Amino acid sequence: MESKLKIAILGGTGALGSGFAKRWATAGHPIIIGSRSKDKAAEFARSISTTQNMQVSGEDMLTAARLADVVLLAVPFSSHEETLKEIKEEVQGKIVIDAVVPLVPPKVSTVQLPKEGSASVIAQQILGDQAHVVAAYHNVGAAKLQNPGPVDCDVLICGNEKEARDTVIALTETAGLRGIDAGLLANAVAAEALTSILIGINRRYKVDCAGIRITGLDSVKST
Repeated sequence: MESKLKIAILGGTGALGSGFAKRWATAGHPIIIGSRSKDKAAEFARSISTTQNMQVSGEDMLTAARLADVVLLAVPFSSHEETLKEIKEEVQGKIVIDAVVPLVPPKVSTVQLPKEGSASVIAQQILGDQAHVVAAYHNVGAAKLQNPGPVDCDVLICGNEKEARDTVIALTETAGLRGIDAGLLANAVAAEALTSILIGINRRYKVDCAGIRITGLDSVKST
């Protein structure tokens, strides 16, 4: 990307959030780790800043959202609605990448989507039309992100605005993954449902981090 967007990762101390934090920081993006505890976020930010060129800081959720150009939401589904309501005023006019999957323990390998259809649709309803919600990263095994190099899976990216989808696809490529434009936000129901299916595949086949690959797109740029 020509400019380096400042990215807040809410839930950035978790496996998925921290994986993207390291990859985007390595690519030169300023990263703000958002957590309920600013002290915890700041301490974690220091722990993953492995070089002087990596710009990683820690803040509470609200401040992180306020300071960022783009917000990645990587919190548990149980905290999804609360977090969205908390940051609503701070993300108007910004891209909010919703990576939250509506898993319902203990049967997380069974698809159990909310009545609204998907977590991402809930996010758009709560945040309103002035926030640009993009659904992404539901089918990426967090452990894959912790290792350097390209990630062997594709990412389905859904959103109601093409410009926002394109921005997230570009960010995805800087993180070492291939982003696939999967259309409108309503389509995120498929990506969110796939997470439970992949969890079940991991268990039945005794593998780690099963992912998806879209074939027939050889001409699409791949990192």
